[in-house]
Amino acid sequence: MTGSDQNMDQNDDYTDSYEDVSMFTLSGDREQTLLDKQTECTFMWTTSSGDPVGVIMNFVYLDGAFWLTCTRRRKRVPAIEARPRVAVAITSRGTDIGISQAVTYKGDSEVLDDRETLDWFYPVLAAKVRPDSAEKQAAFVEHLDSPGRVVIKITPDARIGFDSEAMFANSPAGATTTEV
Repeated sequence: MTGSDQNMDQNDDYTDSYEDVSMFTLSGDREQTLLDKQTECTFMWTTSSGDPVGVIMNFVYLDGAFWLTCTRRRKRVPAIEARPRVAVAITSRGTDIGISQAVTYKGDSEVLDDRETLDWFYPVLAAKVRPDSAEKQAAFVEHLDSPGRVVIKITPDARIGFDSEAMFANSPAGATTTEV
């Protein structure tokens, strides 16, 4: 038996082809940890000419929806009011939970600017992005509470999850060692 044959015997459950990575989905508990820990997502929509566009935004995931905020002056607001199908992508990069975990959601969006939504959302977002200081949270809420600000709610109806830890389990290539 050659060295590589012995290696393969030790890694019988190793997948040697990554043409189809759909089996390496992010488990429910790891997905929830990612949603709890990460503060940024890539928010994507389409322009009137059909071009895809995306920006990095802070988010909160609550009650089965993603919640983001920006000013009404941003071009994404009229774009999603006209074409509410959007996507949100989240990666574990920059968190303390490891790297190469990711999930993308597709769904419908709506733009909200009612006082009730703004009043509950600002403190929740502030607590997520400024968790160590009530004073900084209050300052962030004050910063957010501007006349033209809106909240974007995304209700997902499809998801694509990926976990490289699952993909490289028992792999001779080993786990990703990129520094966070």
